[in-house]
Amino acid sequence: MQLPAFRKPTLPRGDATPHPQADASGSLEPEQLWALVGVLLATVLVVLDGTIVNVALPTLSRELQISASQAIWVVTAYQMALVMALFPCAAIGDRVGHRRLYIGGVAVFTLASALCVMAPSFGWLVAARFIQGLGGASIMALNAALLRAIVPQRMLGQAIGWTALTVALSSAAGPTIGAVILSLADWRWLFAVNLPVGLLTLLALRRLPRGVTTTKPLDLFSMALNALGFAMLVLGVDRLAISPAEGVVLMVVAAAAFAALVVREWRVDAPLIPLDLLRVPTFRLSVLASICCFGAQIAGIVALVFDFQNRLGESALVTGLALTPWPLTVAVAAPLAGRLADRVSTAALCTFGAVCLATGLLLAAWMTQEQRLLPLVASTVLCGLGFGFFQVPNNRNMLLAAPRARSAAAGGMQATARLSGQTAGAVASSLVFHLVAAAHAPRVGLLVVTAMAALGALFSVMRVAQGGAVRTG
Repeated sequence: MQLPAFRKPTLPRGDATPHPQADASGSLEPEQLWALVGVLLATVLVVLDGTIVNVALPTLSRELQISASQAIWVVTAYQMALVMALFPCAAIGDRVGHRRLYIGGVAVFTLASALCVMAPSFGWLVAARFIQGLGGASIMALNAALLRAIVPQRMLGQAIGWTALTVALSSAAGPTIGAVILSLADWRWLFAVNLPVGLLTLLALRRLPRGVTTTKPLDLFSMALNALGFAMLVLGVDRLAISPAEGVVLMVVAAAAFAALVVREWRVDAPLIPLDLLRVPTFRLSVLASICCFGAQIAGIVALVFDFQNRLGESALVTGLALTPWPLTVAVAAPLAGRLADRVSTAALCTFGAVCLATGLLLAAWMTQEQRLLPLVASTVLCGLGFGFFQVPNNRNMLLAAPRARSAAAGGMQATARLSGQTAGAVASSLVFHLVAAAHAPRVGLLVVTAMAALGALFSVMRVAQGGAVRTG
């Protein structure tokens, strides 16, 4: 199946400076290296902030004198802004320039971190976190497009591998850094650490390539429908357990908003939600596989946390240390997978990775009958290996399956698939722990997410039948 026709983007007035390519030896030039460092630092900023804040929720609940359910809104507000703004940020980036919006997003994120530090009340903190999410959306939506602009195509897999390595290390370090900060200082320092990192990131991002823009006007009504749909979806999921009827109503409103958006954009050449890219089989299968594997990862970790603490009686510290090999193995596997993705079939690599993830989760489910911690930790190593080998080539395929003019839309879809998978995994975990007795819930949850990872492997196998990755300019 051939890619659908797209309008050629119009070159801007003064924002079309091409970025230098790698030299003959295959290494990056200094400008490219600085630009890549800036993108990786922005990734650290977003990922580290999320993992640090998550571990501080009990502290925030206690010190701000709010309930645990209220404290979770410090995370929910950020996530809501993120999903509401991902696709609009991709469209705005195409219009005003990826470089300009990306730098603006880092500036907004850093400024919002300062607002969090100064927060005099819980409401202020939640509002500042929402603004942080808007800045984070600009970063996440344009990361992939900027990688494609910075490095030559033959090194794209390696660059995505470096990004995955950065995410894995930041995820692994976040809880420890957060625990150290909380043991030594006030919770406000959790957000204060973003300020020097943000300023350093802004300095490095001055070397970003300018790229191209389009003259296509922004569809504000479609952006409003997109924001309404995602906001109602997040609120509906949040309210489902507390007030099922209210949750269902909110989710119906979300479905109606998305339906109206699809009808409005069905025949548009470059729609806000990339329906044009989803018509490409290899892109669509990669998105579905990503949702499955990210869902399996987050739900698998949740199940193991409860198993370690409730069945084995381990402390929170031991549980955190026991789960650390998972992201560390992803960090080791991701750069290797990135190099291989530039040389061999990405569909085959994704299949191998998803099968390893499913096998590791199945072994973990089987080992929940044992009274030993180490065998379960060994299964998380296999999960991390599988996820590392899946994530990098899958992201590479999604990016290269899109025309260069739609790189931002592809990046927005990548981030949305990841967030959708994480949300699906969290909802699946909640349902399992609600419906199954506590003693058996971790094992049942692991079996459920094993099936989810196996479905991701099936989508990758279907990509093999499609001939692997689509390579476009």
